[in-house]
Amino acid sequence: MTAACAATRDPQAVPATAAAPLLAVEGLGKWYGPRLGCRDVSFTLHPGEVLGVVGESGSGKTTLLGCLSGGLTPTTGRVAYHSEAWGPADVHALPEGRRRLLMRTEWGFVRQNPRDGLRLGVSAGANIGERPMAVGARHYGHIRARALDWLSRVEIDPARLDDRPASFSGGMQQRLQIARVLVNGPRLVFMDEPTGGLDVSVQARLLDLLRDLVARLGLSAVIVTHDLAVARLLAHRLMVMKDGRVVEEGLTDQVLDDPHHPYTQLLVSSVLQA
Repeated sequence: MTAACAATRDPQAVPATAAAPLLAVEGLGKWYGPRLGCRDVSFTLHPGEVLGVVGESGSGKTTLLGCLSGGLTPTTGRVAYHSEAWGPADVHALPEGRRRLLMRTEWGFVRQNPRDGLRLGVSAGANIGERPMAVGARHYGHIRARALDWLSRVEIDPARLDDRPASFSGGMQQRLQIARVLVNGPRLVFMDEPTGGLDVSVQARLLDLLRDLVARLGLSAVIVTHDLAVARLLAHRLMVMKDGRVVEEGLTDQVLDDPHHPYTQLLVSSVLQA
């Protein structure tokens, strides 16, 4: 259990259900030949809502995240996203160029290993500045000012603006990746084990930062994690996956405090005994 276990969310912070969901998933399934990745997954995500997806390795949560974010093509089902630019659309029916545009503007993806989400050969400022430039920003002074602002927001000394991320600690690299992802103001962020591999004290600091940014920016997010403490701290709702299927879902505190499915009960009891 991480140091963040002692922290709890305010139940009043759960956003009210909006009339139109931001993301609507229907009957989503993915097979790798004869091997099942995930099956029959359906849910909606509303603006300002954070959904946690938990389960052990091999449960299907990473496959699900890949299908949601456009990185994997599902075998069955659909993922409908309500874009500000062109309204509701099936993500996997969009032209490749439009999907790439979504990732630069309305979506973001925080990867478990920040080195997979950063360009290590350029400066921290360039890593952040590339995103605004990709959508048309050209004024060097404005781009640099935004990069400095975001370094401060993620608690990195602005004096490190011209340093390369290879010289940063793991926790700093993850905070830099978060700044790179959020600088363009996405509406929806996908996170794959965002605190994985970090020391407990670094995890706690990063979780506090993520919780604050999600609340202040009104982000919607889908967070995949094996750590129930991370899910409790960040997610409004929770889905528990086993063998590619969702076995339990509901409000996070309800699922974790009163689990009904035997697998969820096992997960919770394993954390309590740790």
